[in-house]
Amino acid sequence: MASNVNPTVRRRRLGQELRRLRELKGMTAEEVADRLLVSQSKISRLENGRRSISQRDVRDLCGVYEVEDHRVVDSLMQMAKDSRQQGWWHAFGDVPYSVYIGLETDAASLRVYDPQVVPGLLQTQAYAEALIHGALPEVAQADIEKRVKVRMRRQDRISSTEYPLRMWTVLDEAALRRVVGDKQIMIQQLERLIEVSRLPHVTVQVLPFKMGAHPGVSGQYAILEFPDAADSSVVYIEGVTSDLYLEKAQDVQLYTVMYEHLRAQALNADQSRDFILDVVKDFTRD
Repeated sequence: MASNVNPTVRRRRLGQELRRLRELKGMTAEEVADRLLVSQSKISRLENGRRSISQRDVRDLCGVYEVEDHRVVDSLMQMAKDSRQQGWWHAFGDVPYSVYIGLETDAASLRVYDPQVVPGLLQTQAYAEALIHGALPEVAQADIEKRVKVRMRRQDRISSTEYPLRMWTVLDEAALRRVVGDKQIMIQQLERLIEVSRLPHVTVQVLPFKMGAHPGVSGQYAILEFPDAADSSVVYIEGVTSDLYLEKAQDVQLYTVMYEHLRAQALNADQSRDFILDVVKDFTRD
């Protein structure tokens, strides 16, 4: 089961509470930054959970917001302490998109659209190795191996019997036909997709080329939802040098509506398995 002291999620919850206290005080982030002689960007990063929050930060902010209830201060201080613990991914050293991994580890459900490749949680090891090597040709082999190990470890959420991740994925046909590695790797990968799509908590849908233009033409994204109602949903968009996390309700709603349109236009689960099997046959004949 996901840890109840997941540092990424704790930072988000703490940041949300600090933002609420600031807004109750009627202060802007700029005003708080001026009072504490820090940058406005620091206050913003603390509130959005992208920066580690120290107990001293909490103490100083509670002082500015004139929080007099010691129980509230103590609770926030404990959250700050918990948020500085290390998640399982830190054992692998400096890991890219570690913020996303922390969110994924604690999520209850994940909706993914990918127009180019099979999502990481559904990749075979051979496919992952070939994909990372091709996408990052200048990265050292040791770093590629580390990334693959992290990706395989993330898949524990799919195979878990205790706390499985509810996952929907809509794949463009291009993700099935793009040869990553070689044809044998692709056959194994597509067979893996068919296998995992039969799990009760995983739904795989294919969007064929013939569907033409659709709401996903702008690119890949994922929507994460959490078991605790206090944790707002997040839209994750992966970038080359930095990633984008959208948490405003109107942004999440927009991407959610887009996703429902994608699911409606895609083949259903049974049709998608048949479609993937046909692609496997095409690779076998070639």
